[in-house]
Amino acid sequence: MRLPSVGLLGRIVLILALVLATEFVANTLIFERVSKFALQDDEAHRMAEYLVVARRMMDRTAPAGRGAIAQELSTARLHVSWHTGIDSQSTHFRLNELRAQMLSAEPELFEGKLRLHLLPLSHGGDIGGSVELSDHSTMVFRMSQQQAFWPLTVERVVALALPMLALALVGGLLIRQTLRPLRNLMGATRLVGSQEPTPVVERGPREVRQLIRDFNIMQTRIHRLITTRTQALAAVGHDLRTPLARMKLRLAGAQVDEGTRDAIEGDINEMGDLLRSLQIYLGGEGQTLPAEKIDLAVMACSLIDAARDEGKDAFYDGPRNLEIWARPVSIRRAISNLIDNALHYAGNVRLSVRQTDEATLITVDDDGPGIAPERFADVVQPFVRLDEGRVRNTRGMGLGLAIVHNAMRAEGGELTLANRPEGGLRATLRLPLTGNRAA
Repeated sequence: MRLPSVGLLGRIVLILALVLATEFVANTLIFERVSKFALQDDEAHRMAEYLVVARRMMDRTAPAGRGAIAQELSTARLHVSWHTGIDSQSTHFRLNELRAQMLSAEPELFEGKLRLHLLPLSHGGDIGGSVELSDHSTMVFRMSQQQAFWPLTVERVVALALPMLALALVGGLLIRQTLRPLRNLMGATRLVGSQEPTPVVERGPREVRQLIRDFNIMQTRIHRLITTRTQALAAVGHDLRTPLARMKLRLAGAQVDEGTRDAIEGDINEMGDLLRSLQIYLGGEGQTLPAEKIDLAVMACSLIDAARDEGKDAFYDGPRNLEIWARPVSIRRAISNLIDNALHYAGNVRLSVRQTDEATLITVDDDGPGIAPERFADVVQPFVRLDEGRVRNTRGMGLGLAIVHNAMRAEGGELTLANRPEGGLRATLRLPLTGNRAA
């Protein structure tokens, strides 16, 4: 039967209650242990006799000389001092059993109102006490019996450390239990919008369950919005292709000069390219497909060969075969976009593929004008065009590098841009081997 959750606040209160209860029990036990602490009879008798002798000597000495007598009476094991007035300080750790032993050995200490207590750990944990003189002044003493008092000192240390250890243990277990559903939630957040929403199991304290419940609602809403947008875009794209095709047919039969025909046909083709790139960016072409084994070298080489067949200055440098696990459609689109950018802005492209111990690297170089370093972060954003750094009659909507960036994120990789020292731009795609299971 599942018990109702007390929530994070309730757990904190329970921890504090447990610590207080543990401290109370520990202090009760140590009080009981200290109260019943006793020494061997001969040791207790020697201590009692010494106190009786010291009290008599202090009583027979004038008040002006009692400080000097106290110094003479002090030894390595017993320190004596004299104070005016009666010792009225309250003590927590009274040594009742040991006091009874010493009073039994020397009843004269009854007259001195013998007091015995355990000193704080900051003062060594020794035995302290006082005896009242006949003029109601006080002889204060401190007895150092390290071997005899060592068990009490250890017990007091344990009593002080136990609540802290209990807090650390219970707090650690609580944090671990609380973070377990949060870790599942963190993993789910990385997949929002990239696949069908999978509800996260609602576990943990009440506040965490409420957070997970709200997240499940949110990811369902986001998926519905993305799906609706993609479907609407697909419908618009399909509807726009039809009038574009009709425009091409009408242009073929129109009585216009060749230059005007080429210009109109170019505009129609550009409209089709814009529509296609927008669909790719919003629809995440191929990113929802599972990864599969692909020959990256063959894919890259075929794209370069296609560019060379069109008479472009394109060159490939890399192995003849290199198999990795990745999403083929999105990877091909990413490489193709980088090649098209290089050819468009620089007129040439050099593509290289190589593999290290940690990643597969795809590098695309060109001899173009490059990009200002402070704009590297901007160019991977959608609908950003750096016309001022290149030419103003550029085609497209500024989605090429944004599509590449999204494709790399879906693969767990990254796109980096850098200006080459010899001139031109270098775009590098890094695909980690761990995430793509390189073959």
